[in-house]
Amino acid sequence: MEAAFFDLDKTVLARPSMMAFAPAFFRAGLLRRRSLLQGAASQLVYLRWGAGPRRVARIQRSVLSVTCGWEQSEVRRLVGAGIGDAVDPITYAQAVTLIAEHRAGGRRIVLVSAAPEEIVEPIGARLGVDTVIASRAALDERGRYSGRMERYAYGPAKAELVEELARREGIDLAASWAYSDSVTDLPMLEAVGHPVAVNPDRALRRVALMRGWEVARFELRPDPEMEPGTSGSRRWRPASATGAVLAAAALSAWWARRRG
Repeated sequence: MEAAFFDLDKTVLARPSMMAFAPAFFRAGLLRRRSLLQGAASQLVYLRWGAGPRRVARIQRSVLSVTCGWEQSEVRRLVGAGIGDAVDPITYAQAVTLIAEHRAGGRRIVLVSAAPEEIVEPIGARLGVDTVIASRAALDERGRYSGRMERYAYGPAKAELVEELARREGIDLAASWAYSDSVTDLPMLEAVGHPVAVNPDRALRRVALMRGWEVARFELRPDPEMEPGTSGSRRWRPASATGAVLAAAALSAWWARRRG
């Protein structure tokens, strides 16, 4: 069996999946305004420069701190209720097309992300993927986030989870594909026979060019013929990421002035 492994943030989606749901969390009273603005600042940095291991570790600690005490069931409810509005406008049409092409070729479609499973699983269902590999936060006895990670699907650990899935389901990694934007996913890309760098950061671009890997450029553009991977009549309407970047910049500047 062959498979196609897709990273999520900046590979299938144009911006971080967690930030896509931040407005819904804010309206529900889970996020404070300051956390929302800090998240916007982090998103701007992520979009412009990517996220190395240190930056990702800081983001992880911040997210665990902010979400500690949230009820998992409430997060799942909010994500499910707002997934179309949050995800459709930032989904790359090229990624949806590739998923369809790999599915037509008989390959198993796997969405692999360091984002939490409460977010990645509904996105995977909407895209019609076969399997989701995502991070998992530890819960307390009341079903609330404890502030600890049970599984972090990032860097080498992401590749290990891919290899575990391959062994369990008989996937031939040498004949499989993987797509990612970040050099932090180099172990996953190296694990397959057909690695593709999508909108790569500088470090991954260097590696891809040195090794002769395919480099793909995804852009947000209207595609009136593209339908979601699951049932429903709503069409994909990807919009330009420029507005999101400018909004994040404005929020960050406003927050900095208030702190000053």
